Amino acid sequence: MNKDQELIAFVQRSVQTRSYTDQEGDYANLVKEEMEKLGYDEVFIDSTGNVVGRIGDGPKILHFDSHMDTVQVNDPDEWKYPPFSGDIQEGYLWGRGSVDMKSALGASVYAAARARDLGYLEGKTVYVTGTVCEEFCDGENLKHLYKELDLKPDYCIICEPSDNVITLGHKGKAQIRIRTHGVSAHGSAPEKGVNAVYEMAEIITRVDELNKSLYKENEPHGTVVLSDISSVSASLNAVPSECAIYLDRRLVLGETLDQVEEEMDRLIQGKDASWEVGTLYHTTWKGKDLVYQPMHDPWKIQKDHQLTQSLIRAYSNIYNEEPKGFDFWDFGTNAITPISMGVPTIGFGPGEYKLAHMRDERCAVDKIVEACEVYAELIKEL
Repeated sequence: MNKDQELIAFVQRSVQTRSYTDQEGDYANLVKEEMEKLGYDEVFIDSTGNVVGRIGDGPKILHFDSHMDTVQVNDPDEWKYPPFSGDIQEGYLWGRGSVDMKSALGASVYAAARARDLGYLEGKTVYVTGTVCEEFCDGENLKHLYKELDLKPDYCIICEPSDNVITLGHKGKAQIRIRTHGVSAHGSAPEKGVNAVYEMAEIITRVDELNKSLYKENEPHGTVVLSDISSVSASLNAVPSECAIYLDRRLVLGETLDQVEEEMDRLIQGKDASWEVGTLYHTTWKGKDLVYQPMHDPWKIQKDHQLTQSLIRAYSNIYNEEPKGFDFWDFGTNAITPISMGVPTIGFGPGEYKLAHMRDERCAVDKIVEACEVYAELIKEL
């Protein structure tokens, strides 16, 4: 097999290796073995469970990151091709993780070796990582990795799916939990208690009104959605003493977390209620505890930045034409960590992100090979 065929065969094996969140160990070892086969200078799995490969030892540090975990499959019998088959049909590689984001990880693993073989690594060090638990705790993985390695890259490339369109940033995110407080009483005498669910009712109406106020037709705009609701009561025969809702607030450029905090204060105004950041807790397959604070501003790299211009040149070298446009992700990524450190960061990866998390997830085989070529050219251009 030539290198392109080896790349696709590796992505097939990747899709065939199930790696749900917090269960990425088998896939991490598969990636590690492939890096070793390709002759990386250093390959290891860190204490969090991220797989790390390094090629080169120059002073300029480039980092290509992809996450290893995938969302679950709950409807395997309804897929056109089995979700862990890695089948290649109709010009696509099919299966869970083919878009989000095993094709990209495979492309970056092979790109670093390609850049070395073509003599592009003088003065450079390239790190390629497969990171854990991104689907729930984006960025927390890189926070631990950078700290453990005492590493701050000069440039970071987030390989999330963009259908091989240069992507300049993504929305911010704030996940909030609001609680209302009541007084328990027997269901036969509700007048003796205070129903926390009823206390929440007007807040829910305010959430809907807030989302409507954020909407701007045919323009980028923020959103807020109530994604979960629960209550606490002594029994099914009791007045609920507590009610909680979980909000997912997405921010566009120009909106800030300070603005979100003011919005939350207004939502609970005049109610026996409180709000807090919707902190998430996970334990990785290596046993590392992650505590994730989902509060992140939006970000965007400028088109005239050196990293953007280098990626434009790399793209043009492979496609023999200038990019027709640029993209901006609606979803969050691991970029939040390098961005918070002041590391110039950009996005580029194979796969249509609208197919991520969906039944019949699939990635165009040609786009995987082309992404690998663009990554290697980017290493040269930087």
